[in-house]
Amino acid sequence: MKVTFSGAAREVTGSCHLLAVNGHVILLDCGLFQGKRAESREKNGRLPYPPDELSAVVLSHAHIDHAGRLPFLARNGYSGPIWCTPATRDLCAIMLADSAHIQQKDAEYLGRHGGVAVEPLYLPEDIAPCMRQFRTEHYNRPFDVVPGVRATYVDAGHILGSASVILECTENGNSRRLVFSGDIGRWGQPIIRDPQTPGGADAVIMESTYGDRDHPGLEDMRERLASIVTDTAARGGRVIIPAFAVGRTQEMVYDLHALSRAGRIPAIPIYIDSPLASEATRVFDGHPEVFDTGEHMVRTVRDLFQFERLHYTTDVAESKALNTQRGPMVIISPSGMAEVGRIQHHIKYGAPDARNTILIVGFQAEHTLGRRIVERRETLRVLGDEVPLRARVEVLNGYSAHGDRSELGRWLARVREASPKPPPVWLVHGEPPGQEALAARFRAQGHKVHIPGPGEVATL
Repeated sequence: MKVTFSGAAREVTGSCHLLAVNGHVILLDCGLFQGKRAESREKNGRLPYPPDELSAVVLSHAHIDHAGRLPFLARNGYSGPIWCTPATRDLCAIMLADSAHIQQKDAEYLGRHGGVAVEPLYLPEDIAPCMRQFRTEHYNRPFDVVPGVRATYVDAGHILGSASVILECTENGNSRRLVFSGDIGRWGQPIIRDPQTPGGADAVIMESTYGDRDHPGLEDMRERLASIVTDTAARGGRVIIPAFAVGRTQEMVYDLHALSRAGRIPAIPIYIDSPLASEATRVFDGHPEVFDTGEHMVRTVRDLFQFERLHYTTDVAESKALNTQRGPMVIISPSGMAEVGRIQHHIKYGAPDARNTILIVGFQAEHTLGRRIVERRETLRVLGDEVPLRARVEVLNGYSAHGDRSELGRWLARVREASPKPPPVWLVHGEPPGQEALAARFRAQGHKVHIPGPGEVATL
């Protein structure tokens, strides 16, 4: 039994790991790399294994850095099953279609303006055939992936439908219980349930995004959000929020809804400027079975994602009109790292105005526009132009859907409690400083910890 770490190895994006057992090769996630365009394009075009020789794909969740290369995999010859939870399938249907559309438009734009011929990884017509390969299984129901490998999904508490994966592997009479964490969520996060610990393990592949820091409390985030919206509105400015269409957008809407109901923010318009976010919200509405019914609003409010002053914009003309509209407002628009989509236009228009606030509510990978905003660069290169950054920049990392170092430690401690001895841990999905800090913490607790590089192979 061997695992090859092909993506999200000493970096955050491109989650992809190969499990070889009993002559079969199973892919754990197949995500897009994000960051520098040329470097990401080169990485994304390299598949980790001949697609027609893969036996199965087991997907942890729908975020594009975990699922974004699946149509490319299918387009290049993979015809087997893609396992996931029902909510993940429904989110992938819209997210992968959106990814194909963005790639196509980017390629057309670069061809027209940069004279660069770029081939999209896949096209909109590749999505439907890929989606026909999806197979779903609910949480806590074991299913056979290949002979000798039985998988079980448990709720990772990260986004709607997200899962950690228990893989019970038997080869030549030897059995091993491998746990792939996927992305581990947070305790007390709105809407979705807390992470479910997957019992014991003989080995763990574990995310480490925030391995060197703790987040502020979620209640503190709502208070700070109220303050930022109120202060910006008083200046006559707009709050511009790059947010992932799935998970973060719905969380921001939920908190703004709660603040609006409590009279804690001024009555200014709030725009969700993204067809994808609008569709994702409909998927959320369709899966209340995975909501956290311990929350008062979940139990008592019929329409969590609809309220007065909230508007969903879908067509391009509406989106463009926002940048000529006067007066305070809130604009929430993907992508979460401000790399593509309508958010770039809002930043290009809004960054030079000191009355405005750009609010960052999630992790920003290296070499992304979102990271440059967090670093408060004097100028930003947006859509080919140099734009001065005069708007205020606020960062609310407490909104992250990734567990912090204490929550990651809490998750692993519960895995260890149910294990005969401390399982070895392979840290993925993180940048080296955070991974090294988390590794030191876990080693002090008796775990053997590895931080694999791209292409590194581990024998279980």
